[in-house]
Amino acid sequence: MNFEIIGKLHFSETFAQGSGIRELQRLQKIYGKGHWRKCKAEATVKLLDGTVLNAEIHWYEAHGIGKREFKIKRYLE
Repeated sequence: MNFEIIGKLHFSETFAQGSGIRELQRLQKIYGKGHWRKCKAEATVKLLDGTVLNAEIHWYEAHGIGKREFKIKRYLE
């Protein structure tokens, strides 16, 4: 992860779960079986160069495993 999430995630929502996730087999192989969900939210992030921006963040999560593979999908104004 080449950024740091500052503060809380806002407007969090699940937009895919179970077989609706294209990466389901890979996630289960790497992290284990679980009820996987793909989620998104808005957050303030700090980039490696120190820039602080608002961004839409996506990640995968499963009960008992936690949140994995955060990525910035787009920057917000």
